[in-house]
Amino acid sequence: MKPFTRIDAKAAPLALSNIDTDQIIPKQFLKTVEREGLARGLFYDFRFDEAGNEKADFVLNQPAYKDAGVLVAGDNFGCGSSREHAPWALLDFGITCVISTSFADIFYNNCFQNGLLPVVLKADEVESLMAQARGGNHVVSVDLEAQTVTAPDGEVYRFEIDPARKHKMLNGLDAIGETLQRAADIDVYEGRRALDNPWLERA
Repeated sequence: MKPFTRIDAKAAPLALSNIDTDQIIPKQFLKTVEREGLARGLFYDFRFDEAGNEKADFVLNQPAYKDAGVLVAGDNFGCGSSREHAPWALLDFGITCVISTSFADIFYNNCFQNGLLPVVLKADEVESLMAQARGGNHVVSVDLEAQTVTAPDGEVYRFEIDPARKHKMLNGLDAIGETLQRAADIDVYEGRRALDNPWLERA
């Protein structure tokens, strides 16, 4: 997992509430456990018509928001099923931070396990970011160490984050990486167990 420290990126406004994980990545794209290639399915029903052509009115298809790295979304983003493919698809598309007033719990937890930063801001702050992005000011700065979002107009918004999750994001640690930080202690424990209980080591 890549560390997340700070990004300066285009922000795309998605002013819709209750976007669920099936809308983020529809079920037909869940046949793989690979994390690459899922960008094609991100917001598929919003991005494409029945013939597979891009819908020009969807924000991520508009030239101004191509290569957006931040998504500013409506309330309760990521509700629905617990599919981990949702953060995978966002990351594969190039979005590394989602800003909203609230997230569904399971999606919120999955974001931290996969290196996607979910940022909770106040409703007026989210609306200001959306308005600026819609008005042509696209670039925002998200600083995890300082726990701030700097809007295109220079306004700085502060967000809260659990210290343990912040540490893992800054250091690029998923659950496995966090465990491997204690690899030396694990080796010592296994060595002692083999000496004290040799029968457990028999094939």
